[in-house]
Amino acid sequence: MAIVAKVKSVVSGDTLVLKSTKSGAEKTLSLAYVSAPRLRREGDEPYAFQSRDFLRKLVVGKEVQFNTLHTVAAINREYGVITLPDGRSLVEILVSEGIVKLRDDAGKRDDQAESDTLVEKLRIYEDQARSAQKGVWSTSDGGWIDVKYDSPKTPMHSWRSTRGSKLMVTIIERVISADRFSVRLILSPTDHQQLLILLAGVRTPLSTRIDANQLVHPGEEYGDEAKDFVEARLLQRTVKVSLLGVSPQGQLVGSIIHPDGKIAELLLAQGFGRCVDFHSNFIGPGMARLREAEKHAKDNNLRLYKEHVVKKRETGSGIDAVVSRIVNGDTIFVRNKAGAERKLNLSSIRQPKPSDPSQAPFQADAKEFLRKKLIGKHVRVHIDGKRPAQDGYEEREMATVTIGEKNIALLLVESGYATVIRHRQTDEDRSPIWDALAAAEEVARKEQKGMYASKVPQSSKMVEASETLQKAKTYLSFLQRQKRVPAVVDFVASGSRFKVIIPKENARLTFILSGIRAPRTARNPTEQSEPFGQEALDWSTKKCMQRDVEIDVEDIDRVGGFIGTMYINRENVARGLVEEGLASVHEYSAEKTGHATELFAAENRAKSAHKGLWHDWSPEKEAASKREDDSAGAYTKQPETIERKSDYRDIVVSHFDKSGNLKLQVVGAGTVALEQMMNAFRQFHVQPTNNKPIEGPPKVAQYVAAKFTEDDTFYRARIRHVDRAAKEAEVLYIDYGNSEKIPWSRIRPLAQQFSLEKLKPQTVDAVWSFIRFPSEDSMWAEDAYDHIFSLTANRQLVANVDHIKPDGTLQVTIYEPSSQAADASLNRDLVAAGLAYVPSKLDGFRQAYPDKIAALEKAMQEAKDSRLAMWKYGDSTPDED
Repeated sequence: MAIVAKVKSVVSGDTLVLKSTKSGAEKTLSLAYVSAPRLRREGDEPYAFQSRDFLRKLVVGKEVQFNTLHTVAAINREYGVITLPDGRSLVEILVSEGIVKLRDDAGKRDDQAESDTLVEKLRIYEDQARSAQKGVWSTSDGGWIDVKYDSPKTPMHSWRSTRGSKLMVTIIERVISADRFSVRLILSPTDHQQLLILLAGVRTPLSTRIDANQLVHPGEEYGDEAKDFVEARLLQRTVKVSLLGVSPQGQLVGSIIHPDGKIAELLLAQGFGRCVDFHSNFIGPGMARLREAEKHAKDNNLRLYKEHVVKKRETGSGIDAVVSRIVNGDTIFVRNKAGAERKLNLSSIRQPKPSDPSQAPFQADAKEFLRKKLIGKHVRVHIDGKRPAQDGYEEREMATVTIGEKNIALLLVESGYATVIRHRQTDEDRSPIWDALAAAEEVARKEQKGMYASKVPQSSKMVEASETLQKAKTYLSFLQRQKRVPAVVDFVASGSRFKVIIPKENARLTFILSGIRAPRTARNPTEQSEPFGQEALDWSTKKCMQRDVEIDVEDIDRVGGFIGTMYINRENVARGLVEEGLASVHEYSAEKTGHATELFAAENRAKSAHKGLWHDWSPEKEAASKREDDSAGAYTKQPETIERKSDYRDIVVSHFDKSGNLKLQVVGAGTVALEQMMNAFRQFHVQPTNNKPIEGPPKVAQYVAAKFTEDDTFYRARIRHVDRAAKEAEVLYIDYGNSEKIPWSRIRPLAQQFSLEKLKPQTVDAVWSFIRFPSEDSMWAEDAYDHIFSLTANRQLVANVDHIKPDGTLQVTIYEPSSQAADASLNRDLVAAGLAYVPSKLDGFRQAYPDKIAALEKAMQEAKDSRLAMWKYGDSTPDED
């Protein structure tokens, strides 16, 4: 009776392996009456492969009916006949096609008449095949094929590289396990190579195996099922194989492509295997399909993943944030919309190892790469998982961070500034683009980028410019000459105190904002911050930490800290602090910086808005506080000791204002040099080649050449204020003391030959000794101004310097050059005309200059008696005087 079975494989042109469709039992059956050439390791017989290949293509994977005719016990071999699904006799087909030959003893083992009839029919078919020179009867090529059963003698890397990753026609000869195969590569019709290959991208459980001693080694769970799954689809099928690479053990890794799809994807989708990260570089973008197939098995708890728990994405794992700080090459801080900070590790990458001499020099580069890309930028964050606290490390959140459409971890790896972590197979806290990261790492290594460079750069030690006062002094003059020096804020110590790095000089220094005073911040747990000290620190940290800034250095303090102005995005940081009510203006230093106007304006806005330090401010409280201070000063302040001086100097009053402030030029070598320089200065700016406008908007405190409106002549000047909207600037003419607003078009760069190093500013600040003037809103202020002009304009005079204030301002009594009497001064002339007065509070001056003050008070009394000018309507001196 005929039995139904499926053809599992073909051993040779006359022998098949059958598998029961019911029990799955296997048996080997040789075809009766015929024999075929043998495939042998020492060399195939002629037409052996062609014979087997014909039979393989005809029956493998098909259900057939077979009858066993007899068994040869000596070799444990069964012989029989097979009928194909269409009813044809297999042996008749093979004989008629010349695939096999009739055995000499054909039919002699069977006594049945049916056998004799079949044998006679076969002899007729054989004669016809021989006459037609079919199959083994062919005389055209001899049927020889060069088959190499041993591995190539050349290294696998070299052997594979000569063939590349092109698709090659292949026959799966044996399925060792679901991810390991013995294959025959059809290199050419007459050149075959038998090899062992690993299935790319997949690792499956081990299947049951029998060793050389016939010992059975049980397989892992699902190993045999996975093997059967593959055998049913691939064993002895013609496929195409792409050799992608070589494993660390020297085995070829390849992708197997069947007309119905890729077996790797099927294995993963059915839960028979896991993705192999190591193969990611071989497969490239195709790895994404394998990951998707694996995910399908996980989501449906198939086989290997039957106990898998689908990880739920953390609530709020996708957030928009701003990068507030870069810790190192793989760790950052981000701040959400509510202002809360969060520390994140970039998923699946690691910064250059400090313990690796070839990587350590690139730590700073990796951090700087992140800083330039991310600091202060809006990013999208997806939390991929958490690492629990262990081995002294705190709990860490692993995240994918993108800016725009760019994954920042991928950018780091592509630049050679990070390595990719090889995760455990069960580790799911990884980057969703791990395969792209691994591929990028391989490219960076080949192109010798970053830490993969052939030469390791020499790292230079950062110079600490504020380490000592002496070291700070060596940098001071250089930094004072530079304007808007590019720098990076490395640390924020308080609202107005920073550590900044000047990359060009490879130097780090302490930098203090000038013109303001910010509340002190506690430096350790035992200290207490001043009110709003912490808020000022937080504001400066948020605004400046690790940002690119520009600094103007003005001076140094007693411990080597550099004092000056800091700009971020062209905005004065000190002004921002003051405007938020987190700092107050320090009048004296603000005036020195040239930013007093904008700082006081910012402070007034903060007061009006009751911000920060001014939360309980009111004009009444400020006035009361000032009166208390003045009152306390009257009782506690000791009169300043003034020494009488005779220090006469020839001067020219170059400028004055209605408050009595003077700008003097001291006649001498300086004025001669100024006259000579101005001649050259005018000639210089007449030349068309020097008529180049200043580059970009002028900057506050910048020294320039400015064209004075009154005479259309260029003079040296300093920028005091810039109006970007009107494109105007307020300039102070440093050699004459006057100022005005002019368009940017009237400003030119100051040439080096006319710089302050060549000739310092030729005006000094001064005030009239012992007298004061009516307030600027007084009706007599204009008259006083005109009278001073008539007394001083375009005249050389003589001034006695009676006293020099701590800030360098001269207090002077001015005389006509021809004057002989000590009391015949211009100061007295102004008082006698009723356009100035002698204040009651002159502290120590009354002891030093009793005669001068007496003469002035006598002139003031005469003016009062005569009702001159400011005394016309009675005593109009201010209350405090």
